[in-house]
Amino acid sequence: MGLITLLVFPIPTFLVFYFVEGIYPLEILELDKFSWFEIVIGLELGVAYAFFSLILLQFRVFDQMPNRVEKVVRDMKLTLFDCFFLSICAGFGEELLFRSGFQFYLGPIITSVFFVAIHGYLNPFNWRMSLYGLIVLPLILLISYGFTYYGLWFAISAHFSYDLVLFITISRRR
Repeated sequence: MGLITLLVFPIPTFLVFYFVEGIYPLEILELDKFSWFEIVIGLELGVAYAFFSLILLQFRVFDQMPNRVEKVVRDMKLTLFDCFFLSICAGFGEELLFRSGFQFYLGPIITSVFFVAIHGYLNPFNWRMSLYGLIVLPLILLISYGFTYYGLWFAISAHFSYDLVLFITISRRR
């Protein structure tokens, strides 16, 4: 699944921008805007929000949640390499698709809600999962608005570090 996210998710963005907007894929990657400052800011945001989320997930209200995030991650039996690899795949592939793609046409708010919903975190049949979605939504909004200000590499690094902290922390708990 990680490879699909990494390699397939960016394709619609590249194709739409090339054929509709006349923008080449390398321009979408914003390599000319690559800056360690934006990456560090993104990394800090992702790490801080991951720890915040992990604290909130300890509340008893989430005990009865079917398909708990922690259980799903633990069941994957991730190695440290897997944690890094999946975090890179999700950070890169999903941010290209959602921030550079959907957000260009739908704006940050609709794209953020869509992003959280498509991950299954806004579920009208499971209020506890929706509660988790409401925990994640502010991070996705911060990434969306940060993308507008700081660029793609900020969004990728924030998403990467959030997932990495969650994957490593949760997969190491037994």
